[in-house]
Amino acid sequence: MTTPTPVTPIDAAPDEVVDRLGTAAVDVPPALLDRLAATGAAVDTSAAARAEAGRDWWPIAIGWAAEGGVPQRPAAVVRPATTEHVAAVLAACNEARVPVTAAAGRSGVCGGSIPVHGGIALDLTGLEGVVRVDETSLTADVRTGTFGPDLEEALGKVGDGDGYTLGHWPQSMDLSTVGGWLACRGAGQYSTRYGKIEDMVIGLEVVLADGRVVHTEGKGPRAATGPNLTQLFVGSEGTLGVITEARLRIHPLPPAQERRAFGFGSFAAGLDACRRIMRRGATPAVLRLYDETESERNFEHGDTNVLIVLDEADPDVLAGTMAVVDAECAAPAGARSLDAALVERWLGHRNDVSALAPLWRAGVVVDTAEISGEWAALTALHDEVVNALKGVDGTLAASAHQSHSYVDGACLYFTFGGRGPEGDGEWRERYYRQCWDVVTDATLAHGAAISHHHGIGLNRSRFLPRALGSGFEVLRGLKQTFDPNGILNPGKFGLDSPFGPAPWA
Repeated sequence: MTTPTPVTPIDAAPDEVVDRLGTAAVDVPPALLDRLAATGAAVDTSAAARAEAGRDWWPIAIGWAAEGGVPQRPAAVVRPATTEHVAAVLAACNEARVPVTAAAGRSGVCGGSIPVHGGIALDLTGLEGVVRVDETSLTADVRTGTFGPDLEEALGKVGDGDGYTLGHWPQSMDLSTVGGWLACRGAGQYSTRYGKIEDMVIGLEVVLADGRVVHTEGKGPRAATGPNLTQLFVGSEGTLGVITEARLRIHPLPPAQERRAFGFGSFAAGLDACRRIMRRGATPAVLRLYDETESERNFEHGDTNVLIVLDEADPDVLAGTMAVVDAECAAPAGARSLDAALVERWLGHRNDVSALAPLWRAGVVVDTAEISGEWAALTALHDEVVNALKGVDGTLAASAHQSHSYVDGACLYFTFGGRGPEGDGEWRERYYRQCWDVVTDATLAHGAAISHHHGIGLNRSRFLPRALGSGFEVLRGLKQTFDPNGILNPGKFGLDSPFGPAPWA
């Protein structure tokens, strides 16, 4: 069984770790612990397990780890191995009014898997493996605790041919699981070809707060059997139910691949070329545009705005896609061709997250914020956010790239970093919140979405009511219907909780 990868050591002995959120934490009485153990799931109350389960890859938690703290520890970590275990655990916790926060790889960067009110951390990594593959219909049933590399390895060995792929390659591939992708509406780096995870999922097995197991969709393509309940749970981040299995669309491993790299005189010109490529129906797997700051940092081409292109497909499809790319980048965009080896350079470093923890431990606050918007808004949004981030006191650098393209718009990925005055212990959190306010305020002002694939978690929860507007009351109603006792991942989404006010609000 693959296990979560800690982002950085906690600078304290396990029994000396400090909870930094300051929220009211629910304990788990011995009688409930005994009942949970009787379900067949493993129950761990060790100080080390509780400390690790009290954090994920949220950058603020990295800074706290260097000071011997985590956001909030659960009272116990419960590791089910079957859906039946999950159902029994949730039923017991719902009856006892004990919060349950589901997690697996804990690779999220928004604090979504932090058990902000203690209780039970439900570690789903024991629900692993591919259950079934239908080579004729190109579907696979997968348990949601399965890590990305394990899934791709299993699919690659199916059948007598060259095997299959899901086509989902997030930067967190080595750290994340199928359930995490579904919970946050994740996107892989090849999403322009294969789609986001919500495009790949057909049906789900979900355990509700009271232990009931439900199955959604999955019985035929494009079914018109009322509202799509699958998509109700995709993106719900464990607040409406716990996803234990998914039916996913898979693809034969592609037989051919081509790469390109171009340089544009402006970020706006590069965005427009991407828009025209998508408008013509070409969907190269990778279509990533970097502004000058990121072009220098990633490719040592600070005099241009680098676009890298990669596609993999049937040779005839591939030829047509790349012909469109070449034509739209040549005229009227007037881009200059760059060495396609830049794509290989990106491939070699695309999943490298090793610099994040050392920077925070060195006192440099750094994070990324991804949003999505329509093409008509993206150029102004890019310029406004980058300039505003540079204007925040303490900022060392601010930049952006476009990472996922669609016919109607794209994802912009902002990066910021700053350093504060020595001896100001509160500067880090203050600066971090100010930068996130800058990004989110501008995003909402331009009518764009506050997240494209990282999700809401703890960090963005304070923005969600404003982002959803009147729709937030619908979300509140769904929460009351599916989880009337509020035990599932409380403290997130800006929703009311019986366990106390939301932290980081």
